[in-house]
Amino acid sequence: METESEHHGMFVDPDFPAEESSLFCDYTTPLPKLLGDVTWLRPQEICKQPQLFPDDPVEAHPKQGILGDCWLLCACSMLLKNQHLLNKVFPPEQPLWGDRVYHGEFRVQFWQNGRWIEVRVDDQLPCINDTLCFSRCQSPRAFWVALLEKAYAKLHGSYERLWAGQVSEAVVDLSGTIAVRWNLKGAESPQQPNDSQTQHTPNGMRLSELSLELKERCAIGCCVHSAPTGIPELGQFHAMSVMEWTNVTTTTGEQVELIRIRNPWGRRSWTGVWRESGSGWASLEPSCSQALLGRTAEGEFWMDETEFQKEFDEVTVGYPLSDAGHLQSIYTGSYLTHSHQIGGCWVKCHTAGGCRNNNTFSINPKFWLKVCERGEVLLSLLQYRHPEPPAEGGTQQHSDLQAIALHVWKVEKKHFNLMRTLNNPPLVSHTHAYNREVVVHTHLNPGFYLLVPSTFLQGAEGRFLLRVHSSCSTSLSVMKSPPPLQHCSEGEWETISSHGCWSVGSTAGGSRNFTTHGLNPCIPFTVTYDPGGNNTKVTLCQNRPENSLHAIGFHIYKVPDGDSLLSPGAMSPVVSCVPHAHSQEVSVFCRLQPGKYVIIPSTYQPELTLHLHTITRNIWKYP
Repeated sequence: METESEHHGMFVDPDFPAEESSLFCDYTTPLPKLLGDVTWLRPQEICKQPQLFPDDPVEAHPKQGILGDCWLLCACSMLLKNQHLLNKVFPPEQPLWGDRVYHGEFRVQFWQNGRWIEVRVDDQLPCINDTLCFSRCQSPRAFWVALLEKAYAKLHGSYERLWAGQVSEAVVDLSGTIAVRWNLKGAESPQQPNDSQTQHTPNGMRLSELSLELKERCAIGCCVHSAPTGIPELGQFHAMSVMEWTNVTTTTGEQVELIRIRNPWGRRSWTGVWRESGSGWASLEPSCSQALLGRTAEGEFWMDETEFQKEFDEVTVGYPLSDAGHLQSIYTGSYLTHSHQIGGCWVKCHTAGGCRNNNTFSINPKFWLKVCERGEVLLSLLQYRHPEPPAEGGTQQHSDLQAIALHVWKVEKKHFNLMRTLNNPPLVSHTHAYNREVVVHTHLNPGFYLLVPSTFLQGAEGRFLLRVHSSCSTSLSVMKSPPPLQHCSEGEWETISSHGCWSVGSTAGGSRNFTTHGLNPCIPFTVTYDPGGNNTKVTLCQNRPENSLHAIGFHIYKVPDGDSLLSPGAMSPVVSCVPHAHSQEVSVFCRLQPGKYVIIPSTYQPELTLHLHTITRNIWKYP
C-alpha cells in the first residue's frame, strides 16, 4: 500500500525503502563496501532544475556507476533508439519536478513473463557525497536512467541483485521482444549439459550476414568474457552497446565496415587502429574521417569488423519491433504478424520428465502447433526466474535457472503414437542451456507439430512461457493428458490402484539386500498390448509426513508362463525403481512385453510399519 510521509507530502515507497535492505541481498558482491556511506536524496536535492530527459538526446545516454549492471544499461541505450518503446517503459506526462502536482512518485513498466507490469517507486536515489553512486545520464541534471534502475532493482529485490546479468534478459524486459545470443568465437558453452539424444539445429546466422538496415533497427550488445587486448582496462565480463554500423571506402578502393561502440563507463578506452588518433583514419578521405569522428559522443569509439570479431566474445541481438508489436525477422526482414503465447509448468512426478535421456521424457508438457500455410516461424521457451536470491557461494550467472530445451516434431495428424514419435529425432530443437530463454528459428510446412519443452534434470520444477511468432497463420494449444480409461493419442489406458502396508513380522521384508525381501506385498497386473514404446507407468506412494519419510522403491518381476506363484529371491526383476528414495512417491515409466507381472514394493530397511499405495497404468488397446 502506498503511503505519504509527513515531510512536504512527498511519496515514500514502503515496499522499497531508502534503507540498506534495498541496496543489499546476500552481501556476496563488492557492493557491501558501501555500507554506511550511502545517503538517499531526491533529484532536487542533488542539482538545480532536474529533468527526466535532457534537451540534448546525446546527453540522455546511460553512464555506469559503481554497480555492475552494464548489461541493463545496454538495453537502456536501445530505448533511446525507439521512442515508442521508451514511452511504453516510461509512460509520458508523469508529474515532474517543478510541477504543482509533483509528489516524488514515478511509474516504470517492464515486460515480465508475457505481460507488462507497472512498478512504482519514489525518487529517493542512493548517493555518496551528494552524487549518484549508481547509474546516471551523461547529463548530471537528467534522471530517467537512475529512476529506471531503481524500479528494476525493486523488481529484482535489491540493487545488489542487478550485479552481473545478461544483456538479452534486459532487452526482453524493456521491450517484450525476443533476443538471441551469438558466440563470436565459435565454441559451445562449457556449461551446456549433455543430452546425448538431442541434436541442436543451428540457426546458421551470424552478425556479418545481417543487412545494414536490420543492424540499425536491432538492439545489439557486445560482451567480453575475458580481458580484451585492445581494451585492457575492462578486465573480465563487460557489456557495451553497438550504436551504428556503416560501410566506408578507403582511398585505395577497399570496402571496410566500421562499428561505433558505446562503453557505459562513459569514457573511450579503445587502443586499436580506429581510435581517435589511430592510423585507420588516414586511409579515408579527410571529410569522411571528420564526419565519423564528429558523430562519436563521450564514451564512444569506432572499430572495424575484424577487430570486433577479435575483441568481443558474444553479441546479443534483439529482434526489431514495430509500433504494432510485431517482430521483424533478423533472417529475412519479414514481419512476423501472427503471434501466440501460452504458459505452463514442470511439476515433479507429474510433468517434470527431464531430458530425452530419461524414460520419463514423455510426461513433459506438450503443445500443438497448427501451421496453416508454409511460413517463417520463431519459437521461444522462456522460464520464469525463481524469486529467491542465489545461495551463499553460488554463482550469479545461472544459479536460479534450469537448463531448458525445446523440441519440435512433425506429425501427420493429431491421432498418432506418442512414444514412437518421441523416440525419433526431432525436426528442429534447441539443446538444453542455462538461459532464461531458448529460441528456435525455422520454416514450417502446413500441418500439425508437437512442441515439447523440457528441463535437463528429471523432477526439476518451474514455470515457463511458450511463444510463437510467425509470418503465416498458426494456432497454439495445450495437448491435454488423458484421464484414466479414456481414449488418447496412444491408445486406451487401464489404471489399477492398490492400497496396502508393510507390517513388522509379516510383510516388512526390506530391500533385495535382505533374505526377507520375498515377504513384501505382491501386487499382480497384466500387460496386454505393446505399442512399440513405453506402455506402463507404476507409481508407489507412502503415507507419511514429509519430515519423516522412509526410503522406498519397488521391483517388477515377469511371471513365467504357467506359473501362478513367484519366488523373487530366485529371479531377477525386469524393471526396478531403485535406489530407494526418501520421497513421498517414486515412479517408473517403461516398456513391458505382454504377459503377467507382479510389483514388489519395499522399504530399504526391513521391519518398518508403513502404509503404501500403488498406481499402475498400462495401455490395453490401441485405436
